[in-house]
Amino acid sequence: MEALLAKGEAVGALLKARRETVAVAESSAGGLVSASLLAVPGASAYFLGGAVVYTATAREQFLGITTADMAGLRSSSEPYALLLARSLRSRFGTSWGIAETGAAGPSGNRYGDAAGHSCLAVSGPAEVVVTLETGHGDRAANMQAFAMALLDVFEKSLAGA
Repeated sequence: MEALLAKGEAVGALLKARRETVAVAESSAGGLVSASLLAVPGASAYFLGGAVVYTATAREQFLGITTADMAGLRSSSEPYALLLARSLRSRFGTSWGIAETGAAGPSGNRYGDAAGHSCLAVSGPAEVVVTLETGHGDRAANMQAFAMALLDVFEKSLAGA
């Protein structure tokens, strides 16, 4: 957990220095990304909001993504992660939207993805989407791995943008 908090601090420092903002959507990370960013004193300068989007109801209520918007998409996929990130960015008016969706474990999800599968997306001046496969079903370890991977991808996007 300490490494996750340190990564949140590093990302927060970049956001502060750039005077940019972020909103976060997480599913399988369960709020760990938001927690790591909010653990930094002065986080209100860059963190505008976040949600654990774990169900279709949450997706529609928090992000306004309807069943019609989901036509041809499924959760736990790269296109879906990017839709979440873009929707956050638009809805919150932030510089960046970041999102994670996956299957923490101990078993896979109903879409056929194995435990340890997560899709991560960053939307801002740069867009990046990646898939992570940890190869195991340790739920807590996967949650932390998903959060760290999203923060890593986001940090690289900030540094390169």
